[in-house]
Amino acid sequence: MFGVTILGNNSALPAYDRHPTAQIVTLNDQLFLIDCGEGTQMQLSRYKIRRSKISHIFISHLHGDHYFGLPGLLTSFSLMNREQDLHLHAPEPLKRILELQFSTADTRFSYKLLFHALGDEGVIVDDEKFTVETFKVFHRIDCWGFVIREKKKPRKIDMEKLAGKDIPAIFYERLKAGEDYITKSGERIANESVTIANTAAKSYGFCGDTIYNETICKHLNDITLLYHEATFLKDQEERAASRFHSTTIQAAKIAQTAKPKRLLIGHFSSKYEILDAFLEETVAVFPQTQLALEGVTYIIK
Repeated sequence: MFGVTILGNNSALPAYDRHPTAQIVTLNDQLFLIDCGEGTQMQLSRYKIRRSKISHIFISHLHGDHYFGLPGLLTSFSLMNREQDLHLHAPEPLKRILELQFSTADTRFSYKLLFHALGDEGVIVDDEKFTVETFKVFHRIDCWGFVIREKKKPRKIDMEKLAGKDIPAIFYERLKAGEDYITKSGERIANESVTIANTAAKSYGFCGDTIYNETICKHLNDITLLYHEATFLKDQEERAASRFHSTTIQAAKIAQTAKPKRLLIGHFSSKYEILDAFLEETVAVFPQTQLALEGVTYIIK
């Protein structure tokens, strides 16, 4: 399963039972946390997220509503006797902030925390089953977006067709890559006779705090699901620009250019209690839009 669960969809001030930015991305047996605003631990518990499965944490930038929940979460991992390594990908100054906090409290972890400073754009995680890329977005301070992509072989093995073919299991990965199999007697078993085309690899793009800038679209072309902030309604365009945020229409225009299958909008200003107008305005420009609602898991398909 590939999906994203929204833990927090509000901007800086928690309001109307909405919380600062945090999301869990589920990719098969792994969980990734993107941003960790205040209250993230409570939201993990509220929505019954298995925090022990979180292998990577990605922090987009160092405004408090995107990372103030992190020190407490890291400490709780240790209090729960976590043993597996945890990878933290974040702006470099966060390492010094955490070191000061933890050294002052003489905090000692039961697990290894591996810090990876964000810097150059490109692939920052290259796993057998997925990659994670980062790119610069345009905010008041340095800020990064992320794209998580599945890795899939072009073919899938059809076990029924494979029966009786006497192809060794050690060759299965090469079948998935599209190779034919040559038997010891020299007979060629065509790949298409024992495999079927795989489904297309899916992807998720995260654009947190950013002013409207279409240059980010080159990193987002044709992804499956795009999350883009829409802090304000369209009549607040000047206010959005002054605060380096985007409006509903601007988020929709990014989607028009990047052409994801679907768009999620979030990071709603505490100025608004009711969110209906956010969806109405965005759908008028990009119809395949949904609100990022807390507690909802959006399947990436």
